[in-house]
Amino acid sequence: MSNAAATAPALELAGVRKSFGNTEIIRGVDLAIPRGERHAIIGPNGAGKSTLFNLISGRFPASRGAIRLNGEDITRLKPFQINRKGLSRSFQITNIFHNLSVFENLRCAVLWSLGYRYSFWHRLAGLADARLRADEVLEAIGLASRRERPAGLLTYAEQRALEIGITIAGGADVILLDEPTAGMSRSETDHVVELVRRVTAGKTLVMVEHDMGVVFNLADRISVLVYGEVLATGKPEEIRASAAVQEAYLGVIHKDAAHA
Repeated sequence: MSNAAATAPALELAGVRKSFGNTEIIRGVDLAIPRGERHAIIGPNGAGKSTLFNLISGRFPASRGAIRLNGEDITRLKPFQINRKGLSRSFQITNIFHNLSVFENLRCAVLWSLGYRYSFWHRLAGLADARLRADEVLEAIGLASRRERPAGLLTYAEQRALEIGITIAGGADVILLDEPTAGMSRSETDHVVELVRRVTAGKTLVMVEHDMGVVFNLADRISVLVYGEVLATGKPEEIRASAAVQEAYLGVIHKDAAHA
């Protein structure tokens, strides 16, 4: 890695815009996320959070602006090319191979990072390094006892843990998690928060999350996205105290909670 790349933000967005037809969804987002930071993106429904994640991971092309990973422009790259450069993401809807075992799901995720590409002549059972890495991740996500179980038979919380494992298994330095605790009970959420904290140690984490307890517990900094624009970025206590954020987003949540 060059000196310039070493000092660059892990992830940087400069003037990023995205339009679908005549409708502009992302309206000039500027954001710099340092290496090793846990960064949450929050905002009301329809704010553009999922679209922003899709732009960063290459699923959608940006209409304007630049996206840089460790100082390298990735704006026009395809998702698999971005992944190879060190960015991996999970999805709001669980995205696993239901008929494969937990171990086989993880082994699939590590093969590319270990240099096997699509060499079909390699016997998977003989790839000791892939097996070792998959088992390491299996232990890290707490699913060692489920090693041979088909992924489709896991509980919902276990499937989410597996997907987090798949996301980190390839060794990416920048991890995007989309609603990692969606649909979970409080105890399940607490478990996943500690899991995310543990398995992303030393990495850069960017997450979209609606649960404010998770956000304020886990994030080093928070960006608030409203109508496709970053309204504010700051530490959790700064975001919590911001009058503009209270009016645009947090106050709405608190009001809804009071009437629940």
